[in-house]
Amino acid sequence: MIRAKISALGCYTPPGLLTNHDLEKMVATTNEWILERTGIIQRHIAGPSMATSDMAVEAAKIALANRGIEATQLDAILVCTVTPDMMFPSTACLVQNRLGAKGAWGFDLVAACSSFVYGLTVGAHLISGGQHRKVLVIGADTMSRIIDYTDRATCVLFGDGAGAMLLEPAEDGEDAGFLDFKNEIDGSGAEALKMPAGGSRMPPSHETVDKRLHYVHQDGGQVFKYAVRKMYEVSRDILARNNFTGEDVGVLIPHQANIRIINAAAERLGICPEKVIINIQDYGNTTAGTIPLATRDAIERGKLKKGDLVVFAAVGAGYTVGANLWRWAY
Repeated sequence: MIRAKISALGCYTPPGLLTNHDLEKMVATTNEWILERTGIIQRHIAGPSMATSDMAVEAAKIALANRGIEATQLDAILVCTVTPDMMFPSTACLVQNRLGAKGAWGFDLVAACSSFVYGLTVGAHLISGGQHRKVLVIGADTMSRIIDYTDRATCVLFGDGAGAMLLEPAEDGEDAGFLDFKNEIDGSGAEALKMPAGGSRMPPSHETVDKRLHYVHQDGGQVFKYAVRKMYEVSRDILARNNFTGEDVGVLIPHQANIRIINAAAERLGICPEKVIINIQDYGNTTAGTIPLATRDAIERGKLKKGDLVVFAAVGAGYTVGANLWRWAY
């Protein structure tokens, strides 16, 4: 079987910032309350004219430039998002057209905060099948468009951003690439984190708008408990299945939802804090964008190096759960 490797990375965040002090003026909260419970200091927010595809295209261009290839060389584009530009066509179609990737096919992948991990899983299997040589996996979300900024329980959590990873076949004998995955869904948790309106169950109407049903609704306590347990379990299981322990991990790159979730999972895995990448303070929860953004920061901090064993892990609405195990290629 052909093994996929990550050969390039590109990220983009919009220049606008929303700080905790800004939120203090909008809802009944404080900088101290937000920081203690979430670890977030600021979030990047897209301007009124910017959509998810715009950020995705910018991240993709950086990844392609870092690899030194043209978009015409891409075989597939996977856009992981819960905030598409529109219901249809897919954001992948819009990105493909903007990039000029004439030879690529693709689609959108919706798994909430686990979307990027799922996208890496799918992209790696496209490479391993032998018919794809270059697959671009993009995680992009404009969460500010679906956040109720009168709801202090959710509006402090989310930001906007995008990241893209290019997958290619590893060379013969190259000790790098995709090793394993473990993904799960548990639909019994669907009510705990959702955007109630806008689909076929509850199409848009004056009533749904008036009731603010086109925004994120979350049972924070239930989501927190589930996320702590499952991020640990899925990471533990994928390591054990490959005869590794937390001590073997070079870097844990978790979804950036809450600093307490990250710390609890890492402690249970026996991974020392120096190996855990946390950047939630600068971006908040960008949903599908968190893992590529954290990967970029890991590289820039000198914490992710060629040959390192990397665990990507996430839990999201659905519930969705995912972990990937990779050997870093560059």
